[in-house]
Amino acid sequence: MSFEAYRYLLMTTDPVHIGTGGMRLGRVDNSIVREPGTRLPKIPGTSLSGAIRSYAAYRYGKRICAGQGGHCGKPTCPICYTFGSVKGEGSGESHSGVVSIGDARLLLFPVYSMAGPVWVTSPSALADFGVSGEKVNENKAKWNREITSQNHLNLGWLMVEKDGADWTVPEELKNKNLPDQASNRIVLISDKLYSQVVNSNLEVRTSVAINPKTGAAEDGALFTYEAIPRAAFLWMDVVIDDFREAFPSKKQLENWEKTLEGNEKQSREGLVSRWHLWKKGDSDEKKADSVGKALEWIKGDLKHYEKSTIPTPNEGWKKNMQKDDQDDPQHLISAALEWAEHLGIGGMGTRGFGRIRAIAECKIDPQNRIINCQSAKVSAKE
Repeated sequence: MSFEAYRYLLMTTDPVHIGTGGMRLGRVDNSIVREPGTRLPKIPGTSLSGAIRSYAAYRYGKRICAGQGGHCGKPTCPICYTFGSVKGEGSGESHSGVVSIGDARLLLFPVYSMAGPVWVTSPSALADFGVSGEKVNENKAKWNREITSQNHLNLGWLMVEKDGADWTVPEELKNKNLPDQASNRIVLISDKLYSQVVNSNLEVRTSVAINPKTGAAEDGALFTYEAIPRAAFLWMDVVIDDFREAFPSKKQLENWEKTLEGNEKQSREGLVSRWHLWKKGDSDEKKADSVGKALEWIKGDLKHYEKSTIPTPNEGWKKNMQKDDQDDPQHLISAALEWAEHLGIGGMGTRGFGRIRAIAECKIDPQNRIINCQSAKVSAKE
């Protein structure tokens, strides 16, 4: 298989606001991004990609490669290799990255009920995540006795009737490192009701600008905005298509360093020509300068690896790998998501918005089936 796919389960630890970029008349002034067909809120992959690249670059210690431009563009840089670069110092050309980060879509949404907090989902939401075969009548709901033994349950303002006997939460859903507080209190509702329940229970806040001279509210500056609430569970897919098969891991950099410092002229010339540092017909002096420049790149990124705060994983499907072999694009994603738990994504960050936590990461096979899951928490660096 030429690509690898991973599915991340995320939990919002703060309200998350990814705005549509404008004001509108209606329930709120600043609305959030939604799926066009279902009107369900989502976190766009563009918002996630920018934050993940930035946090990966910061953890690696190479802030120049964090933004939209000004990248180093070197083939020895894991950030530019993974996420792409725009006309950097390397070949002077733009390069696409090897990862594709999809939208984060809703899986479980927290709702208040008289029986306490519950998390609603729907057959389509479960099936998209990888849990298929669940059904429920259009205007009813399913839940287990642990939530309530009553035959009716309110979901915010909406009262629903129980559909049949107690519902057992699918084991494949409970095995995704969900907190017990959520996994034992899931309510299944129809796709028809799901969007209505979600959109009527979003968090809505009101803010106003403060006049710096008076310290009071600015006249005419009142506005409202909505957000995905705290403790919502979403999932996103990350596809890694490493078509170049030359990820600059620490071990790879050390191997390249040995090649350039070795006596094999053909191997040295092959490496520097692959990086477009010289062409056939260049003088020996030019070739020597090219080798020196390549060595400078390699040694510079090896120093970044030594000082990096990106830890090394030691469990799951990677547990039998050598330590240096575990540096790869997927691990950069996991390490960057750790910082999203503290620094957040989206807007309204100064108002306490935006933090998300990666709960689990799973491998996906070509048939879109989840084949292995582990905690998304990477180990502390030794």
